[in-house]
This record gives sequence, C-alpha cells and structure tokens, in this order.
Amino acid sequence: METETGLQEPAAEPEGRPPGPGRAPFRVARTWRRMRRIAGGVRLIARGLADTAHPLLAQIVPIRRCNIDCAYCNEYDKVSPPVPADVMTRRLDRLAELRTEAVSFTGGEPLLHPALPRLIAHVRARRMTAAVITNGYLLSRARIRELNDAGLEYLQISLDNVNPDDVSKKSLRLLDRKLEWLAGDAMFDVHINTVVGAGTRRAEDALEISRRARALGFSTSVGIIHDGQGQLKPLSAGERQIYEQVRAIGTHGAWLFKNLYSGLVKFESNLIEGRPNTWRCRAGARYLYVCEDGLVHYCSQQRGTPGIPLADYTRADIERAYRTPKGCAPFCTIGCVHRVSIMDFWRDPQAEPAGPANRADRR
Repeated sequence: METETGLQEPAAEPEGRPPGPGRAPFRVARTWRRMRRIAGGVRLIARGLADTAHPLLAQIVPIRRCNIDCAYCNEYDKVSPPVPADVMTRRLDRLAELRTEAVSFTGGEPLLHPALPRLIAHVRARRMTAAVITNGYLLSRARIRELNDAGLEYLQISLDNVNPDDVSKKSLRLLDRKLEWLAGDAMFDVHINTVVGAGTRRAEDALEISRRARALGFSTSVGIIHDGQGQLKPLSAGERQIYEQVRAIGTHGAWLFKNLYSGLVKFESNLIEGRPNTWRCRAGARYLYVCEDGLVHYCSQQRGTPGIPLADYTRADIERAYRTPKGCAPFCTIGCVHRVSIMDFWRDPQAEPAGPANRADRR
C-alpha cells in the first residue's frame, strides 16, 4: 500500500490491460490522442504568432504542500491545505478568459489535491491544454487511469538521481516501476526532466536517467540547478561533459522533433559556460505563475512581482509585462519561461513602461 510520502519501493499491482490483441483499442486511442496533441501544438503556435496579448502557458499551484523534501527546493511546505476546488475552478475560468493556451498544475505536489482529475477535466472543457508537473511518488495504475479519463495531455516528472540521498528523493530506483506503468498505460505524453549542477551528488546519474527514459519511449530534457532567484550556477568541466551527453540523447534522429521542448541549444550553451544571455523575457505575459493565493508572479523564483490577483489581471497587465525587461533575465535558468518567450525573440523590443506594474502600486 502506498503512503503519502511514497518513499518505499512500489509494490506490484494487478495488470491493468491484457497484452496482445486486447490492447489494440487502447493503442488506437493512444495514437489518436497523440495526433490530437500534435494538432493542438500547431494551433498554439499559430495563435501565438498572430497575437501576443495572451498567455501561452500558465503554471498554477493547487497545493503548496509536498510529500517529499528536496534540499535545493524552495517551492513547497509541509502544512498547506489544498486550495478549495471551487476557488481553483474560478481561477481556471479566469485563465480561459485571458485566452490562455495551456495550464500546467505544479506545486508543491499537485497529486496531493483530491480534486485534481476534476480540475484537469475543467481545463479541457475550457479548451485549454492540461499538464501536470509531479515528483511521481503518488502515481499508481489506478491514478494513471484517472488522469487518462480526465483528459490529461502532458505529464512531467523530475528525476534528480539514481538512488535517493539527503539532497533529493526523486530517484530512478524508487520510481522506475511507476515509469513502466506510465509507459504501458498512459494516454498522455510523459516527459522526464533531470538536472545537472551543484544540487546533485553524481552528475552521471542524469545520463542514466535519460537513457532509461528514452528506452521507455518518453521525451527528455536536462536543466541546470539554479539558486533561490532562478539564477545560474555554472557547471564544472565534468558536469558540462555529462550535460552535453544528456542533451544529445534528446536531439538524436527522430528524437530531435519530440524534444523541441528542450531545444534552446545556443541559449543553454551560454548558461553552462557561465555566460549571460540577451533575450526578451515575456514572463507575466506569455507565461504566468499563479500561486496558491491566486496571485500572478513572473515565475516561481520571482514571487511577489508583480503579485497582482489573477481575478484582477487584465490584457493591459499582459501587454505591460510583455514589454517590460526583467533584470534577472541574463542569467536565468527557468526553462519554461525561455521556451514560451522564444516565439517572440525577433519582435517587440522591451522598455520600462509607465503606469502601475505591481500590487503595491494599485493600493
């Protein structure tokens, strides 16, 4: 039986679907959903190119509490209750009114929220893409089926090491059985992200994790450990070598197309060498981070800026944030912000705007 912490190795569960011909309808349905996701991605790009005044991605926190405690993480606590489902539903409706393309549930650990499948279904009903970022410990075959039924489209699991240590419990050894369940039963896309940098003990673990993820049919990416403000911690020579090997796994042959999610090659090359990047961060516009209190922030590492309630967030706020340069951008390692901002790298120079830009200015 699983506990909330999930730190034991997962016990065997009954097989969910029979092998062979009995799996044929499932494989057809999974292929159909994959094609629908591809079509949705094309529509997102088309709408994003046509209009800059709407978010491409909003990450929203349904619960700040987490069932594990990683030493480098500043995005969780051990006591917070889940945000009430009706409050979350209103926030999702507001994101839909802002014409948000995709909503990703993050935390804390979003699988701790008892109404998560219902929230995912609500995102899909409002014609937004639904994603979840999880540590994976609370996954079971039954829960994977719940996520399938809710219409989940993308799930990301972050793995930091092969064996758990006092820095991180997000380890391949403890989660490998759950990854196998996902490979066999998930109708949504599964993405495995690993990290290299000062928060990890063995840089070579990232290579083993990425190879295992590829063998299971998952897309992969590798990130650089950042500090509490999302800023760069340059890699050592050995870490850079491992980083390049891991990145090559995600850009080999046909995998190049599946891993465009992590394809900012020049951008990442500068970061691993400790060099700044010149780019136009569109946080607060193309990307929103909505905390458990319902406030909009630039990202998880810039909480408090602008700190405007989502209920009060308007197109004018989006346009202002879109054109506002961010002082933390040159050494930023927040990959999700990079990826949604890259669509607009070629247009609309930024300058400090006039008018109220944050919660304090509006009082």
